[in-house]
Amino acid sequence: MLVAAIGAWATGCGGDPSERREERVLTFGFFAHFEPVSYASHADLTEPDLVHLGYEADLLTALESMADTGLHFRRVPIAEWPDIWLAPASDWFDLAGGGISILDSRTRDDGRTVVAFTDGHIGFRQTLLVRAADASRIRTHDDLGASDTIGAVAGTTGEARLLQLIGVADERGVLLAGTQVETPQGTVTADGGDAFRITAADPSAEFDQRTNIVPPGDLPRVAYLGDDDALYLDALADGRIDAFARGEIGNTDAARDSSGAFVVTAFDPQVERAGFVVAVEDLDLLELLNERINWLTDGGRIGYAEWSFNPAVFSNRAQRWNAKR
Repeated sequence: MLVAAIGAWATGCGGDPSERREERVLTFGFFAHFEPVSYASHADLTEPDLVHLGYEADLLTALESMADTGLHFRRVPIAEWPDIWLAPASDWFDLAGGGISILDSRTRDDGRTVVAFTDGHIGFRQTLLVRAADASRIRTHDDLGASDTIGAVAGTTGEARLLQLIGVADERGVLLAGTQVETPQGTVTADGGDAFRITAADPSAEFDQRTNIVPPGDLPRVAYLGDDDALYLDALADGRIDAFARGEIGNTDAARDSSGAFVVTAFDPQVERAGFVVAVEDLDLLELLNERINWLTDGGRIGYAEWSFNPAVFSNRAQRWNAKR
């Protein structure tokens, strides 16, 4: 199923498996809807003049310009988030990106390790975006109660970490006994066993199309509105949800653009690292990418904050690399 879906994405963008192994030309599948980290210039992903934009786009463009590297990225937008990290295991892509948090569980398909992550090039902290009027009431995840509804995007680390932070799931993603998961097929009630799990990579099959989670006791409800962040921002503005669980970068930008309507709270002390993904057998490519990425990010000291302040930071680092050659 995964390979067929990836083939459909690439075919829709003019992809051809025979092009995948052109010398030093790598087909890069990028998530098209994670502004400002990785996004497409047009909502219509079939637009002929579509380009890859954002933090990761600038990082890869700088990498292409580095002397003695010889890599060029043929960038193909991917609209669907679930399993995007497995794209390089198919015949269509050499690597994938889009703010993909590094998780060991995301390297496996049906229990077999098929992809590998590069070193992390950007850090994320999970947060809550709330209405300004609720900022003093919802300062941490512990302030949420049964009367609150939190929006989350299924299959993301934002969702998985939210469920842990509010006490609905343990560190393995196993749901609290009595938790009800609503789907179009009906409601499933977790019994506290391993069969009922929600993680950022391999949720229980019954939960694939989850629409709501209703936990027992005085814990908040979780609502799923789809993959489009704009749906959650609209729902937060009109009161259908009380918070949006998402990474610090996206929520901070949304708060800045809201003219004071939204505030970011509940900063998670745990930091996630995100990287690119390659096929597990592409060890030479993985080594090359790691060397160049670590140079461009100065060993992890340059990240989103520095790029946001100066979008030329990676191209400047590339020029320094070239001056040494």
